[in-house]
Amino acid sequence: MPHDVLLDPPLSAWSTAPSLDEALAGDGGERDLVVPLGDEVAVTAALEAAGTDAADLLETHAPDRSVASVCTVPLRPGSAAVRRVLLVGVGDGTAEAYRAAGAAVGRATRGRSAVVHALSAGSEATTAAWVEGAALGGWGSPRWTREGAVAAVRPAHSAVVVRADAEALVHRAVAESRAQLVARGLAMTPSNTKNPAWMAAQARTVARRAGFEVRVRDEKALRTEGFGGLLAVGSGSVTPPRLVELSHRPSAAAGAPHVVLVGKGITFDTGGLQVKPAEGMLGMKTDMSGSAVVLAVLAACAELEVPVRVTGLLALAENAVGGASYRPGDVVTQYGGTTVEIGNTDAEGRLVMADALAYADARLDPDVVVDIATLTGAARIALARAVAPVFATDDALAEALTRAGETTGETLWRMPLADTYRRALDSDVADLTHIATGVGGGAVTAALFLREFVGQRPWAHLDIAGTGRSDVDAGLTAKGATGFGTRLLLRWLEEMR
Repeated sequence: MPHDVLLDPPLSAWSTAPSLDEALAGDGGERDLVVPLGDEVAVTAALEAAGTDAADLLETHAPDRSVASVCTVPLRPGSAAVRRVLLVGVGDGTAEAYRAAGAAVGRATRGRSAVVHALSAGSEATTAAWVEGAALGGWGSPRWTREGAVAAVRPAHSAVVVRADAEALVHRAVAESRAQLVARGLAMTPSNTKNPAWMAAQARTVARRAGFEVRVRDEKALRTEGFGGLLAVGSGSVTPPRLVELSHRPSAAAGAPHVVLVGKGITFDTGGLQVKPAEGMLGMKTDMSGSAVVLAVLAACAELEVPVRVTGLLALAENAVGGASYRPGDVVTQYGGTTVEIGNTDAEGRLVMADALAYADARLDPDVVVDIATLTGAARIALARAVAPVFATDDALAEALTRAGETTGETLWRMPLADTYRRALDSDVADLTHIATGVGGGAVTAALFLREFVGQRPWAHLDIAGTGRSDVDAGLTAKGATGFGTRLLLRWLEEMR
């Protein structure tokens, strides 16, 4: 299958220009001029540069200035440097408003030849947010046809940001957005294609392109080294589990922290022997979104020259139903020796994550560990689709991740690791049970279970069961996988400079 729309998602060719005159030089053709309705002087200047009467145009069309509203004004061919003017509402002018407005523009300019974004009056934060929004909003989930994976929609061919000295700013925003689109494309791939070995192959491709070290443990290596959680979850599938380890080791990382990112990679989740209801399986191809996010972040680390040592662990398995499936009541020995009583085969994610976390603690000597997983329905019930819970053993780490999410529009809400609930994980037959019954707080008890495997290291857990998928095709997201957390983690890593 071609990788062009998965590891190389279609994006506009972004560039910058110091002035509108330079951006609009030459034959306008099918060029669009996009004008945020913020600073009035800048709005007037942009419209005049396009060869229009600004006052007359604004009076005639009376554009809505609410966030993400788009008023499209076609111009007579040959009469101006552009073919269409898009007047876009930015509300109160916050970065979040600009991100939403940019997404509306990305959608409105799909398939266009060239787009000029008149952003000279914005701040760095609003400019970056706008570019992120336009890049994400211009994307549509791939389609799988007789030609293979193809783009469902095409963004504008080229996009020019009018802002002096914005080249590095735009490059970073585009790179971070591209990473999120990679995560989306991987997560949307049908599970009859996307098994653990396929995901491992994508990781090898990413590693080869970026010059990373990569190690893939197959089922024989997992058995030899004692990764009992991955083996148990993958036991019912004809496609065996994998553990992928990627290493970003920049030369500038000497003395910098070593970060381990762990991603849940359940390539399809039937629920195992405690099978899900039919409607509960429909979106389960995205249950590996955590691993897709981690792989996408590692790929972008090289492009963004993140000067931090980053190791990514992808814990990959398919939770299927078969004669060899693990059962409720089984006792599984996780990596490192901790035994776990199986309370529900549909709580498989924490078992594969526990193996990876225990391995990171025992063998990789990280300074900090962050995991990301579509882990619990309780997280979605508690915070719905827009906000993800973050659990952490370290206050500074929780604050840094939350702050990074504020700058990227990926909102985190810190939830407690309440020790009151820890006793619910005690088992009569093993060291732990992985399902706490009768206490509620499913997202909390799942996080407490994972905490058992990270030792004393600073650790945070992002439960993206709600935010990792969108039910609608609107705003920044297409229907399906969102790639939530990708830009957040990249921004957090970059701020370690």
